[in-house]
Amino acid sequence: MATKEKTIDQEQYKWRVQRKKPKPAVLRNTIMAFLVGGLICTLGQGVLVFFQSLGMSMKEAAGPTASVMVFLGAFLTGLGVYDDIGKVAGAGSVVPITGFANSMVSPAMEFKREGFVTGVGARMFQVAGPVLVYSTVTSIVIGIVYWLTRLWEARL
Repeated sequence: MATKEKTIDQEQYKWRVQRKKPKPAVLRNTIMAFLVGGLICTLGQGVLVFFQSLGMSMKEAAGPTASVMVFLGAFLTGLGVYDDIGKVAGAGSVVPITGFANSMVSPAMEFKREGFVTGVGARMFQVAGPVLVYSTVTSIVIGIVYWLTRLWEARL
């Protein structure tokens, strides 16, 4: 005897999937992103204040602060800690400078078995490469426009 197979249409299937799919904890995720992102920014502000306490102006302290935050993001990614922070904080861990460091180091760590040149070196800029290219091109275009504007003003 042949058994009859049950078939359901796509609408019923979608309805069942939606009913069984876990609901995201939006409020909890928002609060955690806010808290962790705020903590990262507070840490960055603390580093900036530290450099200012050494006698640097705000402008002078900005560079070393950015360097320290990039280093911390890369170092914590290398230890595997930043991924754990990202699981808890979600978007809060994508605070620009530490998130950028994480996006550069993560692919490199993933492909370290392929060697330093073809693995780490090639994959490090997989995500960050387009950002670096577009920011470099944009800064060149803005520099040319600025130069032409200054040249034009000098003629007047």
